[in-house]
Amino acid sequence: MPNYNIQDLLEEVVKRNASDLHLNVGAAPIFRVNGKLVAMEGANPLYPEDVEKLCFSLVNDEQKEILLANKELDFSFALGQLARFRTNLYHQKGYLGAALRYIPAKIRSLEELNLPLTLRRFTKLKQGFVLVVGPTGVGKSTTLAALINEININRAEHIVTIEDPIEYVYSHRRSLVTQRELHLDTHSWEIALRSVLREDPNVVLVGEMRDYDTISAALTIAETGHLVFSTLHTNSATQTINRIIDVFPENQQRQVRAQLSAVLEGVVSQRILPGIDGGLVPATEILLATPAVRAMIREQKTHQIDNVIATSGDMGMITLEQSLASLIKAGKISFEVGQAYALNPDALMRILGKA
Repeated sequence: MPNYNIQDLLEEVVKRNASDLHLNVGAAPIFRVNGKLVAMEGANPLYPEDVEKLCFSLVNDEQKEILLANKELDFSFALGQLARFRTNLYHQKGYLGAALRYIPAKIRSLEELNLPLTLRRFTKLKQGFVLVVGPTGVGKSTTLAALINEININRAEHIVTIEDPIEYVYSHRRSLVTQRELHLDTHSWEIALRSVLREDPNVVLVGEMRDYDTISAALTIAETGHLVFSTLHTNSATQTINRIIDVFPENQQRQVRAQLSAVLEGVVSQRILPGIDGGLVPATEILLATPAVRAMIREQKTHQIDNVIATSGDMGMITLEQSLASLIKAGKISFEVGQAYALNPDALMRILGKA
């Protein structure tokens, strides 16, 4: 039986700059590098006892009990000063499995992430609601970390994060940063979000808006004069706004539209694409809450927002298709990749003059 060591595997993740490590019975350890799954060279398939040993080496006795009782467990941990890993342990076909997401110790800036510097305006706000959205694994947490850390470096504020689990760890710079993890530091999202207003925050990061309770609480925190950042698993700015409104009962939706229109400052929808040079390239859609956009939210005209984004480039807005077209013209991604990731391929073709 191969003698796998979790420390060696995690160091290999960092060495390869892989985004993820997968441990599954019957397969060799697998890394995700530049978006593609790559098996560890020369490694034998993992036996059940291999995966069990590796998984149990990551948890304490209490976490092990929770894992065996609930069949899954989310947590994060530090690999010394080198990195952190957001980890999900789970069962599949009766065996343990693991997915570990690599979180670099260094929080990269917007420039280092090749993100539009338009996003910097969100770090200068005193209050409001800013959302970073997109499918799983597109770097939402990394973008939020860049925004939060910029506030941390440049402003003297109290930043409170509520996460499940904690991903990026912030050192205290000009700001005081309080990070609370579900189960470790609080029993529930509901309790943590209710008590955050008693913790004298200026800026609040809600790791993920999962349901009615978290969305409602995040809106209330923003409405009471705080700057709130959060994420949703939605594909576009318009879909994000509709999702927030639709989670509420019909008799509350008029009030929620008014509430959201008053506090929303922007929505960033992003993707991570395979670049021509073999690396990964970000593409973004950016919505800024202008008076016209606020009116559309209040008046149930969110279907018009896409057109506002498309025609407001001078203000810093951009559609996903415009972003993809720019990357294609710059030779950073192929036309085929752009087409595959476009929400509206016809619009992409028109922008490129191929319609």
